[in-house]
Amino acid sequence: MNTFFPTCSRPRTSRFRLVMVLAAAAMAIVPPTSQDAGAAAGRPEPPSGTSATARPAPAPHVVVPPVDLGYAMDCAVMAGTAVMNTDTTTVTGDVNVSPGTTVSGFPPGQVRGKTNRADAEARREKAAAVAAYNDASRRTPTATLPPTLGGDAVLTPGVFNTPSGVFTLAGTLKLDAQGDPDAFFIFQASTLITLRVSNIDLLNGARADNVVWAVSDDATLGTYSTFRGNLMARRSITVDRGTAMYGRTLALDEAIQINGTTDGPATRITEPNDPPTSTTLTSSPNPSQKGQPVTFTATVSGSYQSFLPTGQVLFKDGSSVVGVADLNSSAVATFTTSALPPGARQMTATYMGNGTAANEAWVHFRSSVSAVLVQQVNS
Repeated sequence: MNTFFPTCSRPRTSRFRLVMVLAAAAMAIVPPTSQDAGAAAGRPEPPSGTSATARPAPAPHVVVPPVDLGYAMDCAVMAGTAVMNTDTTTVTGDVNVSPGTTVSGFPPGQVRGKTNRADAEARREKAAAVAAYNDASRRTPTATLPPTLGGDAVLTPGVFNTPSGVFTLAGTLKLDAQGDPDAFFIFQASTLITLRVSNIDLLNGARADNVVWAVSDDATLGTYSTFRGNLMARRSITVDRGTAMYGRTLALDEAIQINGTTDGPATRITEPNDPPTSTTLTSSPNPSQKGQPVTFTATVSGSYQSFLPTGQVLFKDGSSVVGVADLNSSAVATFTTSALPPGARQMTATYMGNGTAANEAWVHFRSSVSAVLVQQVNS
C-alpha cells in the first residue's frame, strides 16, 4: 500500500535503501526553535522575485558508507521475545516478534499494520535489523559527546558516542542536516534514557529515517517524550506513557514494553512515511552578465489531501549555500542575487521538508533536491 497518511496514522509497506552521507560533528547553542511549532505558526510569504536571506556555506560533509535497514524499514515495532502493551496506544506500521511469538495488549492498543509472529517475514526483517545494528555500532565515531544530550544544543551530521556509554536526553536536541536530505546521524551507546517531555527536533532537511540509535543494552523513552529516529537496542526497549515516537523501535534480543495512556493522547509509535516531493529550478536571465541580478525560482511538487508543501528552500552554488527563501502558498520560492562570479555556476535548490497542518493532523513532507541548473555568468 503506498497511500500516505497524516503523522498520526500512516501505514507503509514500501522498501528502500538508506543512503547516508555523514558529516563532521559540531555542537552549538542556538535560540530555541521547534519544528512543529514553526510549521504551525507558518512563515510570511516573500515578495515575488526576492529572497528571505543570504546564507554562508556549511562545513563540507564527510562521506561515510551507507547503513542499510533493508526489509526492517517495513517495521515499526520489533522484538526478539515479546511485544507487550498496556492501555491506549497506536502503532502505525508492522509489529514483528522473532524468534518469540508473544504479542499482548492489542487491544486496547491498536496496530495499523500487520502483526508477524516468528514467520518468514518476521525472520527476514529481524535478520536485516541485526545486520544494520552491527554496521551502525561498529562505525568509527566522528565526535565524543557529553552523556547528557539536549539543552537546545544543535548537532550536525556525524557518528557520536559518549565516554560512559550512557546517553540521557534532557530538554531538546536539534539535529541539523544543513540542507542535505541524505545526511545521517548515528548515536552509539550502551544505554539510552530520555527524560520526561524531552524532544528531538529535525532541522534543515534532517529526516527520521536517517537518524540511527545503536544501543548495546537497554533503552527507555520517558513519559511524554518526543523521539525521532531508528532505535535499535540489543536487549529491551520501554516506551513510556504518552511518548510520541516517530521512527522504529527494534529490540533485537529481548522484549518491548509499551505503556499506553488512560486519558489524553495515546502513546504513539509511527513508522515514517512522509509524502514525497520533487523540486525543480529555473532562472532568469540565463545567460547573465557579472553583477546582473538573476532570479532563481524553485517549485516544490507534492500534495496530501490537496495540502501543498510549506517551509523553506536552500539555493546552492555547487556546495555553497547562497540563499534561503520561504515557499509561498503555491509552493514556489524565489531568490535573486547579483553576486555570482563568472563561469558556469552549478545551481541547485533543496526543499528542506516541513510539517504542514492538514485539518486536525500533521503531515511532514519529505525533503528533495532539484537537478543541477547551469547558470552561465559572463564576465
